[in-house]
Amino acid sequence: MRFGIPTVVESAVLVNEALDLFIKKLQSEARSNDYLNELQEKDNYEEIKEALNPGDYNMIVTPKEIDELIDNMKEIVAKGINYSL
Repeated sequence: MRFGIPTVVESAVLVNEALDLFIKKLQSEARSNDYLNELQEKDNYEEIKEALNPGDYNMIVTPKEIDELIDNMKEIVAKGINYSL
């Protein structure tokens, strides 16, 4: 039996989420939210991915503390399996 725990994310996903947070901040300060509402409702992932990856290259991002996270996940998964058996 094999299963995986996601430990990486595409850079376009991070930028898309950061853009949504930025739009929400602007909306709270803006007088007219029409354009910002339109931007937020639209899924900008593909446009962001194209802008970040001008070729067919795909940047994958992992947190700097990945070794510690993997050790923690290893312990959690091992205990879960042991408890279930």
